Amino acid sequence: MEQKKRNNFTSLLLKSDAAVSVLVVLLGFLCGTVLILLVGRNPLNMYKALLQSLTGYNLDRGIWNIRYVGEWLNLSVPYILCGLSMAFAARAGLFNIGGEGQYIVGLTCAQVVALLGPQIPVLHWMTAIICAILIGAVWGGIVGFLKARFEVSEVVATIMLNYIALYLSRIVTMAIPGTNTYKTVNFPDTALIKADFLANLTNNSTLNLGFFMAILAVVIYWFLMEKTNLGFGLRATGFNKDAARCSGIPVITSVVISMAVAGAFAGLAGGVVALGSFRYGRVVSGMDNYGFTGIAVALVGNNTAGGTLLAGLLFGLLAAAQPLMQSKQIPKEITFIIQGLIVVFIAIRSGLRMYLQWRSKKILEKQLLSNAAVREVSDE
Repeated sequence: MEQKKRNNFTSLLLKSDAAVSVLVVLLGFLCGTVLILLVGRNPLNMYKALLQSLTGYNLDRGIWNIRYVGEWLNLSVPYILCGLSMAFAARAGLFNIGGEGQYIVGLTCAQVVALLGPQIPVLHWMTAIICAILIGAVWGGIVGFLKARFEVSEVVATIMLNYIALYLSRIVTMAIPGTNTYKTVNFPDTALIKADFLANLTNNSTLNLGFFMAILAVVIYWFLMEKTNLGFGLRATGFNKDAARCSGIPVITSVVISMAVAGAFAGLAGGVVALGSFRYGRVVSGMDNYGFTGIAVALVGNNTAGGTLLAGLLFGLLAAAQPLMQSKQIPKEITFIIQGLIVVFIAIRSGLRMYLQWRSKKILEKQLLSNAAVREVSDE
């Protein structure tokens, strides 16, 4: 019976990407626990901080404050959207390492429209968000066109465009009247995506309408990829470009569209962060790293809509719990280490499966030999 349970567990890990993702996340936290012990701290404090961000309940003081939940959900939004950006391209066989650049151009465009656009309630922030999505789509589409038309590596192109986006953002933002070397003047209230009902519900947290945009983006991703002919063509292109081309699927168009949609998700992330988490435009001095972390989010989520949503919430939880961990004497670097370890374990997923397959084969051989020995004894 015990052997049968082990075999069932091994079979689950071999067949289920979700099971492997859960396993590597647990391994990441296990390693983080060990590291905390090695630096002489109490790992229980890490889990208390995570619980407080997840539920709002402070175990030490016995106080519940839903504001922590709101902050967690708000911090998760750019991780979810940038994860969708990476995942959408990956399903088409592309590696979108340019989510950071697409995020930056979306953020910059949203800031410009917020400061210079018409100050009409609702229309103002909607225009800024739509412009952020469109510029992100254009930025990603450029890479898709170069890849499809000239066979330019999307990895090289996106890396270069990341830096172009960063320095172009600084030039454009600094040109806005009233901007100093750090920030612009404050946005008008009509440009903000904050909602009073969310502030009241979450005790004045920074949770805003961007969370609902992220949920809508997850639904759109799922519908496009799983329920449309476009999604079928993208998935077929990702599996085998030559076979897709022979089947009549326009591979070049699929590549361009996949990178454009991926860029749109990242551009939306930039717009949401710009108008939801700040009251002023930022002169971006470096990468926010949402786009790069989005790669890890997509990997943990197995490039699926639901998986990416859950992975984005996990990475957002780690980010939200970081200041709480510091207040409990847990080094802030622990959260980055856990994230890195999760990515490493995901990367060696194939190696884990090879080991499990080898182990399963050895167990089967042992059983066959045992059965053969039993038959020989019974024959005698």
